[in-house]
Amino acid sequence: MGWLENVIFKNQEIANERLELTDKNSLYFLSTGLTLRNCTVVLKVPASRLVIKQATFIDCTFEVKQELKNHQQWISASLKGCRFKGRFSGCDFGHWPEYGSDPWFRFGSIEDCDFTEASLDGCRIMGSDPATLRFPKWPCFTILDPIARARELKSVRWPGRFGSVVIEDLHDQPPPTKALTLLAPAEAKRYDTTVEELQAVIEKLDCIIY
Repeated sequence: MGWLENVIFKNQEIANERLELTDKNSLYFLSTGLTLRNCTVVLKVPASRLVIKQATFIDCTFEVKQELKNHQQWISASLKGCRFKGRFSGCDFGHWPEYGSDPWFRFGSIEDCDFTEASLDGCRIMGSDPATLRFPKWPCFTILDPIARARELKSVRWPGRFGSVVIEDLHDQPPPTKALTLLAPAEAKRYDTTVEELQAVIEKLDCIIY
């Protein structure tokens, strides 16, 4: 593999622009001192090609053109009034300063953001109020305050292995976890059940929105 070209956005404010972060041979940095306001950011790179560090996004739209997997660095960004489109899995958003030793993780926040046009699986809201957020509808479903509600969630009978794996492990989630969003078809396939069986249980619980 050849050298990657570093494309760095930092120490500037950009408004009303469209940023295409789609070149497979580039490593993109949205970094310290960067503020994007009312911009559209098109992402078509894997998580390993995208570095987000102490950047501020206000009223921006993120269009993800290929699934973004296991990208934790959203927790080092300030996100306000943003919209997310596309597929995300294993991504964390919000405030989680304990995540790493680097000081930029203290910077993260999320409020007034809209995920209704996104597909989320295994994505978490950390240390921020999920009441200000709009989550995707079914077949996505969001467990609110999963650690505090773990006992209630364990009190019902879940189909397949979903209960014995996902629900049993809720108490092991990091303390700042305020919401966990999952994708029913993916979870059903992973844990030997069906979407219909999952939905039948989810409908009974007021701590899950879908």
